[in-house]
Amino acid sequence: MVAFDDEKNLAEQKAKMIASHLRARDITDPAVLEIMAKTPREEFILDTYKDQAYADNPLPIGLGQTISQPYIVALMTQCLHLNKDCSVLELGTGSGYQTAILASLARTVCTIERHNQLIESAQNTLDRLGFNNIEYLAGDGSNGWPDFRTFDRIIITAAAGEIPLPVIDQLADPGKLVAPIGGEFSQTLMLYEKQNDILTKTNICGCRFVKLIGDHGFQQ
Repeated sequence: MVAFDDEKNLAEQKAKMIASHLRARDITDPAVLEIMAKTPREEFILDTYKDQAYADNPLPIGLGQTISQPYIVALMTQCLHLNKDCSVLELGTGSGYQTAILASLARTVCTIERHNQLIESAQNTLDRLGFNNIEYLAGDGSNGWPDFRTFDRIIITAAAGEIPLPVIDQLADPGKLVAPIGGEFSQTLMLYEKQNDILTKTNICGCRFVKLIGDHGFQQ
């Protein structure tokens, strides 16, 4: 149970996050700002780091993985222009925080995580918070969703040298995909848009993510 003083501190941190780390930068989508303000990020944080839940930096979640800083979560979400008609594929469930943001704005989310421990923990948290529009899979996200279907939006929350071909094939037309693309230690956040079978791309900003490990990603 969170003590009153801790709740007050978290509420103050969240307000600072919205005002200073999101609104003061380039997060302008009202729906994204609203859901970032409503979602309890502390529920997805290890107890050791709960006092940093709304700090503008990534945090360890175990197994060499991290929860992205709130700004990057908001920015990637804003790039997707989600609505309640959208189906979303997420590669890299991690803590489940980004999943929660997506599921709050989209119709359905299919999320893949290669670490069983992480996806089980994320599902437990998301179930407890009342989400019922998410499908979970433990496996290699670089191969896409195994039950072949197309998705209106795709988000890759791990670094890839390039978009895995199976994933591109699962992007609907029209559709949007956001991912960190580059080398092992630094990447560029990219927005890909498919329209009439043509894929265009836009550079968003520099970033740094853990690696996408898999058949169509980095090796272990």
